[in-house]
Order: sequence, then structure tokens, then C-alpha cells
Amino acid sequence: MRIETDIKLGFKDVLIRPKRSTIKSRAQVSLEREFTFLHSHHRWVGTPIIAANMDTVGTFELAAELARHGLITAIHKHYHPGQWGNFLAQQSASVVEHIMVSTGTSDQDMEQLHTIMKQHPQLKFICIDVANGYAEAFVDFVRRCRDAFPEKTITAGNVVTGEMVEELILSGADIVKVGIGPGSVCTTRVKTGVGYPQLSAVIECADAAHGLGGRIISDGGCVSAGDVAKAFGGGADFVMIGGMFAGHDESGGELVERNGRQYKLFYGMSSTTAMEKYVGGVAEYRASEGKTVEVPYRGPVADTIRDILGGVRSTCTYVGASALRELTKRTTFIRVQEQENQTYS
Repeated sequence: MRIETDIKLGFKDVLIRPKRSTIKSRAQVSLEREFTFLHSHHRWVGTPIIAANMDTVGTFELAAELARHGLITAIHKHYHPGQWGNFLAQQSASVVEHIMVSTGTSDQDMEQLHTIMKQHPQLKFICIDVANGYAEAFVDFVRRCRDAFPEKTITAGNVVTGEMVEELILSGADIVKVGIGPGSVCTTRVKTGVGYPQLSAVIECADAAHGLGGRIISDGGCVSAGDVAKAFGGGADFVMIGGMFAGHDESGGELVERNGRQYKLFYGMSSTTAMEKYVGGVAEYRASEGKTVEVPYRGPVADTIRDILGGVRSTCTYVGASALRELTKRTTFIRVQEQENQTYS
């Protein structure tokens, strides 16, 4: 046993210090990024925000809308190949450029991934998603995917430490997903005692990835546009969002009504709800590591997209970054003990 005593920070622990700026308007700020990925050599241009691969968020309907704004959707893994065919038949090439195909690491997952990618070779992104990215079997699966799909851009996670980011990149991942426990419907930290404050994880993992030419996604912990900006400021190349995209028309989840108000179900993919839906319940040897909540119904997602993008543009104007790619160089974090005044929350 050992104890690390240096302080680790989450988004709630910091604010971004403003700096002199010559930018006259938020409209001058470009949120578009261009990446050429390490292993796939795939060039991608867009706004690097990703809807999480949860069945209440990463839907075909949300993907079509987010792509209109240049955002990516990691489609959840529970659509079957026939549903993929029906969806893609109706989409343009620009939408396809903003879609990730999600997979787990079972033999059945690999078989379905092969089927989808063979039927739809135009798809460019694969997202290999497990709760614990530290298992040797997971690293082996990443290697197998790289061998099987040498021209695809592979995302792998989740991890929170630099040495594991390096391991995954050297094993074939182009992008590493960073985050253990920060999600709004994740209970991993409560059930296991395992985790890492998200901002520190992003800062440390970005440093490790960029040294090898890889990229990272900050996955989880964003409850506001300001948190998205902090993740980018900390060095994240992409930011993945779950709860902020839940509850909309394009989101998944059952619509329910209580006391005259409408809600949509939102749950973690390791929750009892998800496991009962897809694998017949929680196995005897494990615990549920997610919760199920009712999110107020929020209508079309377009307003939420504009709110997030507008907030990040505003952050850039406060620190003098004319483009999103400049934000991390212009960011100075200050530790705080307060965020917003909630007198009238």
C-alpha cells in the first residue's frame, strides 16, 4: 500500500483565469479542429464533442442532428446490423464522418463489429468501450482490432493514468478515452472506491498521449458548458458528453409523466436497468455500477448544442483564443472553493 499526497482536481475545483483579448465577438472564434490520427492516418475535421455511447444518448436520431453541427456520436452497441443498414442508407457522407461504431470485447461483440464494418466500409471510427481499461485482455483486444481494421480510427478506454494511455496507443489506439467514475449516472467510485478526479486525469493523460502522437477524450463529469471548456483547457482533444445530451427528443430512454411533468429515463450502461435489458440481469458475481434517473424532458437537442458551443466560444474570448486549438495554451486554472452563486438556483 502507498499514498500519493499531491492534490488531484475535478472540474468543480477550478476556474479559468481571464486574460487580455483582442477578440471582438464570439462569432470570431472557430471551434473546428483538424486531426490526422496516428495509426489510421485518417484526416478528420469537425467540432470535437462526442455524444456518449449509452443507449439513452448514443442513438441514430441524435447522431443525425449532432452531425449537422459538426459533432460526433458514439452509437451504442445494441443496434443490430440491419438497423445500421436502414440508418446509413438515409445518411450523407458528412454524417458518416461523425459516427463511431461502439463495441465491447466479447467474441459476440467482435463478430458483430466485423459484420457492421464489412457491410459499411465507409464507417471510419471504432470505439472500444469497457469500464476497466486496465485489463490485459482489453489491451489484447485493442491489438486484435488494429490488426483487423488497419485503416480505421480506433478509440479505446476507459483509463485515467498516463502509463495506460501510452500502453493503449502503442497497442494500436488512435484515441484513448479518459475517465473512471465521473459520470452523472456512474456509481463506480461508490461501489469500488476506484477513480480519479477528472481534470487531473485529463491533464496527465493528455501529456502522455500527445508525447506519442495520440489523442484523448475526456469522458464524463461535464454538467455545464463551462466544464466542457475546462476539459479542453486541460488538454483534451475531444470531450464526451452523456447527461447533458439526455432527455431530448433525439435521445433514447422511455418518456414518462409525473405530476403533469414529462421526464425521460437516463441510466448508466452498468446499471441494473441496462443489464436487465441486455443480459438478463446483474450477474451473481458483480454489482450494479450505475443508477437510473428521470431527466426532465428538454425537447429538441438543437438548443442544448447551441448552449454548449456558445459557452465554449465565450470561454475562448475570455482568454484570447481565436480558435479552440489555442485554448489549452491560453488556459491558466485557479483553484477555488466556490463556483456559482446559487442563491436563486
